[in-house]
Amino acid sequence: MKTHYQILIVGGGNAGISVAAQLLRKKGDLMIGIIDPSEKHYYQPAWTLVGGGVFDINKTVRKEQDVIPEHADWIKDAVMEFQPENNSLTCASGAKLTYDYLVVAPGIQLDWHKIKGLKENLGKNGVCSNYTFETAPYTFKTLEKMGAGKAIFTAPSTPIKCGGAPQKIMYLAADFLRKHGLLKQSEVHFYSGGSIIFGVKKYAEALNKVVARYGIATHFGHNLVEIDGDKKIAYFETKNGNDEVVRVAQEFDMIHATPPQSAPDFIKKSPLAVKDNPLGWVDLNKDTLQHNQFKNIFGCGDAGSTPNSKTGAAIRKQAPVLVKNLLALMNGKQPAEKYNGYGSCPLVTGYGKLILAEFDYNNEPLETFPFDQGKERYSMWLLKTKVLPWLYWNKILKGTA
Repeated sequence: MKTHYQILIVGGGNAGISVAAQLLRKKGDLMIGIIDPSEKHYYQPAWTLVGGGVFDINKTVRKEQDVIPEHADWIKDAVMEFQPENNSLTCASGAKLTYDYLVVAPGIQLDWHKIKGLKENLGKNGVCSNYTFETAPYTFKTLEKMGAGKAIFTAPSTPIKCGGAPQKIMYLAADFLRKHGLLKQSEVHFYSGGSIIFGVKKYAEALNKVVARYGIATHFGHNLVEIDGDKKIAYFETKNGNDEVVRVAQEFDMIHATPPQSAPDFIKKSPLAVKDNPLGWVDLNKDTLQHNQFKNIFGCGDAGSTPNSKTGAAIRKQAPVLVKNLLALMNGKQPAEKYNGYGSCPLVTGYGKLILAEFDYNNEPLETFPFDQGKERYSMWLLKTKVLPWLYWNKILKGTA
């Protein structure tokens, strides 16, 4: 087994694989190692559709070995510690690896444990979440069985991967109830730790109309803190008129919970993390994606401190910037390529309906198509359900899109 690589990549998800593939397309003789312990690779954006009953969960998974780029080494291990001053890291197996350059792309951590009772109740008692391969199918099973009832959808106050995901399944559920003549006898609630429906004004205005159409009750500034699965009661923390934290109980027949999220623990406790940041993001220059302290380290994807929406679309724009800047540094030049904060959220608003939100660091629309993307469109639904999954497996992971 090799112990030294020109470029070590931590993480074999969308970001790590995309970066490796693009690097090798630019310079095929690079010695690249990809560290990831998982035997499976997931196309996570489709899990919302699985929860809505319109996508086969088995089409969202492949073997990790099948997506590792040719000429890159897969190191099936987990990182435990970084020693950036020595250009080295230590793995769970005890192996110590050294590198000339490091790319940190480990993805985001789901902090289920921060909501009391959530992990224990997932997959039963009407408690569901589209955030894992194992639990996404239960969402639709719950929706089918519920009949007329009270459905709660939650979003935490932390940044999350695909910020629109908690809403997408809510709109699908509301549309499911409508199609079956159950919506008027049901209650649909959105409890969010945030303060608004969406950060980009144009799309927020469109989504508020969708919320009104389905009669959804919104509750902002509410963080889910506990679930009693047996009694089917969810507990939220919010502030009252005196700015005091109070606890609110809400009964449910179905609850779709989005867990708080953060950088993985091995990043949080490392010298690579933003100092004194409880969520532990990798400390990156938001333009060049170079580490602010260690110049031979770059980062990509959801674990980074860059203030963009944490989406696969953001990775698709970050990866070529990182690749150009890393190769420039290897050639003795300063990183000059800049990432503009592009993010995209295909906002499913019902079956056959989608608003394609695209925006930059300033939360200004940055749209691709020559029409108003603030409107619900069937064509964008087809993009989400047919085109993007194909692009992911056949182009993005191969470094050609």
